[in-house]
Order: sequence, then structure tokens, then C-alpha cells
Amino acid sequence: MPKVSSRPDKTMYMLVREELGLTREKASELITGQIISADRLEKIENRRLTARPDEILALAEAYKAPAIINYYCTHDCEIGGAYIQEIKPKQLSQIAIETLNSLNKLSQVKERLLEIVEDGVISEDEYEDFCEIKDNLDKMARAVESLQLWVNESAAKGNLDITAVSR
Repeated sequence: MPKVSSRPDKTMYMLVREELGLTREKASELITGQIISADRLEKIENRRLTARPDEILALAEAYKAPAIINYYCTHDCEIGGAYIQEIKPKQLSQIAIETLNSLNKLSQVKERLLEIVEDGVISEDEYEDFCEIKDNLDKMARAVESLQLWVNESAAKGNLDITAVSR
């Protein structure tokens, strides 16, 4: 069993590797093309070096953990950090409940949304309702992203046939 770090601020890269019971040496051997040495992986895990996107893709594939990609985009990429929200892996049942809840709320307010956007201008008296509708749409978008992450993680672990789902 590899030594487990006692750092309180572990990155997802370190957490996933440790959950898999891999040493950095073994992890670097698993990575396609061995593009990350154990030394470089240690520096990435401890934030002394920022990984390149190709390294993150290789880590996600080797660890069968697509959530690493979202983590990288939201924590280590300036553009992603500004424009992408972090998606935490969830159970399918929780994703379904969040999605259905958002759909129910949207069906209740769809006429109000049409009224607001009909003239192409959001007036002061419409602003509060519009913001509430936008917040609900944002929740739905996060639920869709959570479902996509669940699909990718399930496929990476061999629990789901991605070609059947992509049809």
C-alpha cells in the first residue's frame, strides 16, 4: 500500500490517485505514453507546477476519472476558472431529482418568461422574475452537466456503453 499524504489541502489529482491505491511511480506507468514522470506528478499534485491539458486528459483516462478534467478547468485554467462551474460527481438518482425539479419549475413559469422577453426588453418590474427564471435555468444546466459527468464516469469505469447512450 502506498504512503498516503497527510496534507490538508490535497488536490483532486492526489485524492484520486490515493483512492486508487497507486504510488506516483505506478500512476506514471499507467499514463498513456508515460508523458508524466513520477516527479512531475508530485509537483502537479502539490501545485508547484501546473499540468498541461494533454497531461490532464491522460490522467483522467489512466485513473478512469473524467471529473479530473472539470477540476482542472475550474481550478487550474484561467479561462475555465472564470467561465466554468465546478461539477461534483453525484448519484444518478440525485441528478434525476434535480432535473425534474427544475423542469417542474420551468413549466410553471414559461408563460411569464414569454411575457418578459416578448418585447426584447427586460423592464424594472420584470427584472426580479427574469432573474429567478435565469437562476432556475442555471440549475438545470448544472444538472445536465452532472448527468454528462455521470455518463462519462460510468463509461470510463466500464459500467455503461457510451456508444449506446450516444445514439
